[in-house]
Parts: sequence; C-alpha cells; structure tokens
Amino acid sequence: MPLSAAAVAELGAIVGSDHLITEPEQLRVYDCDGLTGWRAMPELVVLAGSTAEVQGVVRVCAREGVPFVARGAGTGLSGGALPVADGIVISLARMNRIIEIDLASQRVVVEPGVANLDVTRAVEADGFFYAPDPSSQQVCTIGGNVAENSGGAHCLKNGFTVTHVTGLTIVLPDGEIVELGGKALDPDGPDLLGAFIGSEGTLGIATEVTLRLLRKPEAVVTQLAAFASIDEAGTAVSSIISAGILPAALEMMDRFTIIAAEQAYHPGYPEGAEALLLVELDGITVQVEEDALAVDEVCRACGAFEVRVARDDAERALLWLGRKGAFPAMGRMSPDYYVQDGVVPRTKLPEVLRRIRELSREHGLRVGNVFHAGDGNLHPLVLYDAAKGETEAAKVLAEAILGACLDAGGSLTGEHGVGVDKACSMPLMFSERDLEAFARLRLAFDPEGIANPGKVIPTPRLCGEVPGPYRQHPLELIGLAERF
Repeated sequence: MPLSAAAVAELGAIVGSDHLITEPEQLRVYDCDGLTGWRAMPELVVLAGSTAEVQGVVRVCAREGVPFVARGAGTGLSGGALPVADGIVISLARMNRIIEIDLASQRVVVEPGVANLDVTRAVEADGFFYAPDPSSQQVCTIGGNVAENSGGAHCLKNGFTVTHVTGLTIVLPDGEIVELGGKALDPDGPDLLGAFIGSEGTLGIATEVTLRLLRKPEAVVTQLAAFASIDEAGTAVSSIISAGILPAALEMMDRFTIIAAEQAYHPGYPEGAEALLLVELDGITVQVEEDALAVDEVCRACGAFEVRVARDDAERALLWLGRKGAFPAMGRMSPDYYVQDGVVPRTKLPEVLRRIRELSREHGLRVGNVFHAGDGNLHPLVLYDAAKGETEAAKVLAEAILGACLDAGGSLTGEHGVGVDKACSMPLMFSERDLEAFARLRLAFDPEGIANPGKVIPTPRLCGEVPGPYRQHPLELIGLAERF
C-alpha cells in the first residue's frame, strides 16, 4: 500500500528532506540493478546516512506494511536490488565510512557503502589486503557483497565473502538492531552470520560489517597460458588442481572474449589462442617458484603453445585488466548481453563448454565465455540485439545454459545470486521441502514479508502455477503468499 503523506514527512524528518527522492525522473535511476531487463519504479528512495536512520526508516515501513529493498551501488546481476512497485528503496550509498582499522587483530569495520577495493587501499601500505575481489570491485560495495556472498578471481584460494566477514550489525525488518559475531573468527552459538550472508537482503539490512584482513604474500607470480582449444584449457584446469597446486586465482577466457578484451585494453594476449588461462600463485617464495614450474609443465603437457610469466607489477596489472574488464569490453562486440552465472564440477568443464557451443549454434546467438575456472564458476555472456527483438531468445538460451550446468551436477549460481532472475529456477535444484525450509528461515527474520519480497524463493505469483492438480506452495502454507 502507498505511504501516507504523514509517513513520507516522517521519513524526511528521519534522513533529512534533501535525502528523500520522490521525483519520477530521479526515481528512474533506481528502477533496476545491473540486470537491466527487469525494471520497477519504487514509490520513493531514502538515502540513509547511519544505522539509526536505517532503523527509523525500517520502523516506518514495518508500521505501514510497506516493502523495502536495500541498495548499494546497483552493480548486481540478478535483479536482487530490483525495487518493489509502491515500495521503498533504502540506499546505503551515503554510509561509506571506514569506522575502524585494527591491524593487530587483522580486522576492519566498515559501513555497507564502502567500495570493495577501498578496503584494500586503506590497509595496503601496512602490508594487508581484503581478499574477495569481484570484477566490479572498484565500485561494488561491501553491503552488496555481503548480500550476495560475492566472490571474485582470488576466492579460489582465499574463500568468498562469507569467509571474511566476522561480524555484522543488522537492522531486522521490524526495526530491531542486532549484533552478529564480532572480531572473533568463530563466534559462539548457531551460525547466524552464515545464514545472513548471501540472503540477498531478505533477512534485514547490514549497517556495519567487520571484515578479516590478510597479510600480503611474500611472493606473487602471474602466468598466462595459451591453448589452441577450450578442451585443452579445461583439461589443464583440472590437471593443475589434481597436481596438488592451489592457485590464488585460475581464470579462463575463450577466443571471443580474448578479442573483445584485446580491442578494449590491449593486454597483449597471444594471437591465435582459442582459450587462455590466467594463473596466479602467491605465498612463500620457494613454494611459489616450485608451483610455477609445475603449472608450466602441466599446461604444456595439456597442449599450451605458449606459457608466459608477467615480468613486473605493471604487466601483471595489464593481464588482469583484460580479464576483469571482459564484461564491459563486450560492449564492443554487441549492443546488449546477458550474463549467466552457473557452477559446474571442474572435471566437467570441457563437456559443459562444448554444450554451450552447441546451444549457441542451436539458438543462433553468440556466447562469450569468461569465468573462474578454478572453482567451476561459469559466466557465459549471451550476446543479442534488443532492437532486433532478440531479448527473449537471449533469455531462453541463458536458461538452457543454466540447465546444462545443473545437468552436469552443478548449481544455479556461484556469486551473482538468485534475485528475481533465477527465482523460478530454484525448483530445478531444490525440492519443495528445501524451499519450505528456506521460507521458514526467512519467516523467522521477517514475519511480515516486507524485506526485499519476491526475491530468491519462487512464489506462484512470480512463476505461475505448476500444471496439473493444484498444490499449495510452501510460502502459502506459512502465510507469506496467497493464491489469486
């Protein structure tokens, strides 16, 4: 239900009238996240500046029965920050302070609007870094990383966001402030941190985050291996891991993506390569040097026609620029693209990549592949032209690719989240009993269902009715949805 004029005035009093957005042309800025195919106009946007202001706004929403969606930088790729029509967007962009740096404990406490890369920038002079590094790390925020349990190239060795968050201050959907964890690595009691991280804003809003820092490694070696086929590169990935080597990062790009990155950034990738592996090793110097020789041998044995080592930090940065800038580089190849995010077992990489090529031919759309090969997290980029009416065809192809990942024993998402984009696919991976358990957990945090509704868990209204005799959906059983 729309907010009353009195409630709007109350929100303005909480955050300041200058931090309340109600004009339609300004609201349009917030009508989607990085997945632009899904759009909805919120009733208003609140630019909160503190935990107390978030709490005040959420209390108004709870009292008025108005849904809210927390938003960071809006770089998500699953529609997780998609507004609810007639609801409120609570922007956390103003909450961008680094509250505390505790190097003795290797901890840093930040507000949710702090950009991911700014955490490392704040501590790198003292020999520390923050490990999770999404490709959008220059702009994506810690709050969004917590919501999606974001990964990144260097999470193969160091772990995803959940591994590096030790404490949270959260505002529950009824406005209560709760502290989870702290600076200890393993707090007592049930793992509520693990439940909250990756919940995509459906359990509340994180307003302070305690992060674990790592010391910079003694040595870093970045290698580039070029292959004449994707199958050879995929085999090399499994062979590296099975040889007992755990790189900090192990990334793959196919020929189409290589061409796009080369045109955009000129990293000097080898000509004629159908696939590239970018392998980064870090740790103690002796071990890194030994592992680098082993990676070279494995790659050549798998068919690499060139294995190159970055000579210095500048060349290393250039090689990574091509990889981390692969998504925007696709703008040179196509007016539109759809980013998929699925996971497959490493041993199934060659098989699944062959299937993606087959699907590309069947559907008549090009697909570029760039992904975290070490943990099997694929990011196929389906290229299409919306002006030519290819949007639906791109979505069908992307869903077929996701089906191929599941058929190979993989999962729906590695790091981009479910949001609205994959909510209807959840029954492909989870049973009704699983979904009911998820819904009950959500109900424990948000009994009124106002925190980012319509995301993650499928509802009849979102996905349509299952053919055949009517069966109550788990959300109906617990009162979070009703049949129309």
